[in-house]
Amino acid sequence: MKVVVNRGRCTGIGICESVSPDYFEVGDDGALRQFREFVDAEHRDEVEEAVRSCPAAALTIVDRLEE
Repeated sequence: MKVVVNRGRCTGIGICESVSPDYFEVGDDGALRQFREFVDAEHRDEVEEAVRSCPAAALTIVDRLEE
């Protein structure tokens, strides 16, 4: 699976970073940095939780086959 960030919707709150710090970080400038685009099995649950937790709905999970 792949995580897609809608940067126009992202408000830089940082909930994704607190849930899944291996994948997301909000910099001092408020911009989201995505460390990895594709999600490995080990982190799947936490990344899915980060996506669900985003209050701006800026994160989406896409199945690799849908690309």
